[in-house]
Amino acid sequence: MDKILVLDFGGQYNQLIARRVRSEQVYAEIRHCDKITPPEIKKVGYRGIILTGGPNSVYEPSSPRYDPAVLELGIPVLGICYGFQLLAFLAGGEVATADSGSEYGSTTLYAKGSALFDGVPEESVCWMSHTDT
Repeated sequence: MDKILVLDFGGQYNQLIARRVRSEQVYAEIRHCDKITPPEIKKVGYRGIILTGGPNSVYEPSSPRYDPAVLELGIPVLGICYGFQLLAFLAGGEVATADSGSEYGSTTLYAKGSALFDGVPEESVCWMSHTDT
């Protein structure tokens, strides 16, 4: 059976995320972000990793992090809310407040050159509904 690792960064939806994965007949295991090492992840044989949301800012030095070696395991990684911001930040990107000052509303998504977005128009509007922060 395929296994997905849900790395918890303190958000309120970690259980919901795991339950949604399990509803697709895929095993999901939740682990706190600093309670599992890249060698342990590799040994278990996870097929994917989901980085959850959390209440922190990526700019705070004391905010939770994951070992960057996780990205060198060859396992697909999906970031949600804080997890996505952390992926971008640790890759050298900038995380900024939305111009509208709101967590909700639409934003433009540029989807080009990725199998993940096959069939999605190159420029699409996505609706943002909620974040943990």
